Amino acid sequence: VQLVESGGGLVQAGGSLRLSCAASGRAISNYHIGWFRQAPGKERELIAAITWNGGNTYYADSVKGRFSISRDNAKNTVYLQMNSLKPEDTAVFYCAAQIGGPGYYYASAYAYWGQGTLVTVSS
Repeated sequence: VQLVESGGGLVQAGGSLRLSCAASGRAISNYHIGWFRQAPGKERELIAAITWNGGNTYYADSVKGRFSISRDNAKNTVYLQMNSLKPEDTAVFYCAAQIGGPGYYYASAYAYWGQGTLVTVSS
């Protein structure tokens, strides 16, 4: 499966963005999808994940209550709605896929990656 992120950009603190992760090559419905981010000088971290059928989600504490992950398998796309953005959310955001199983909230289980999209939040 190939993944392409879009929707990044520059936004003021308190603003919103919606990222999209579009899949090709195979149906996204076969995969759990995670959103990761990597800020300058920091390790990449899993911030949100959704199971193949959308039945379960995971959020890191740093984004809980502000970010929402969803999926539309008919459109082969997963979304990350980001509200109340903060300057510390500035990062490159990646989506990644793993074949469905019990480990959708395990960062190390993700095997297929997009190229990333940059989100910059200004103060």
